[in-house]
Amino acid sequence: MQLLIDRIKSIVHISDDEVGLIGQLFSERKLKKGEHFLQEGQICRSAALIGTGLVRYYVNEDGNEGTYYFGSEGDFVCDYESFLPRTPSTKNIQALEDTLLFAISYDNLQRLYREVEAGERLGRLAIEQVFVSILQQLSSFYKDSPELRYQRFLKTFAGISQRVPQYYIASYVGIKPQSLSRIRKRATL
Repeated sequence: MQLLIDRIKSIVHISDDEVGLIGQLFSERKLKKGEHFLQEGQICRSAALIGTGLVRYYVNEDGNEGTYYFGSEGDFVCDYESFLPRTPSTKNIQALEDTLLFAISYDNLQRLYREVEAGERLGRLAIEQVFVSILQQLSSFYKDSPELRYQRFLKTFAGISQRVPQYYIASYVGIKPQSLSRIRKRATL
């Protein structure tokens, strides 16, 4: 739980009393490698901070999985498009490693917003970070070459590139695994 408190403190100021409340509002959740935090069709009922581990966000279109984001230690994980309006998700969030999460339900998040002085600011800053990342990824698909998208992946996810299977990286970049192998080979020459 200390990682959660430290991460929140890195974003906003919280008092000792608020630390106690936050400890009550969040709960630990463990996922084994391969388990899902969320599957398509489910309503995302919680947001979480990743304590340890790694997740990928993906969509499944007619059996073809498209990875569009990764989350690791210190990142917030949630499908806000499902969580906020409480509607079924069109996305999947899967653990790529055994993962420890600190999760908060929608109702407890509303309580955090009301009872923690900087709670709403925390929520706004967290969602802004996710929003900007997704917009950057989307625009990159339209304007950047696969090589540049791969370089951005390495920069954005520097700490996890060795932990992610290459076919998920290829999917994130928007190319076939064989094409990623050629890009990686050219980069080492």
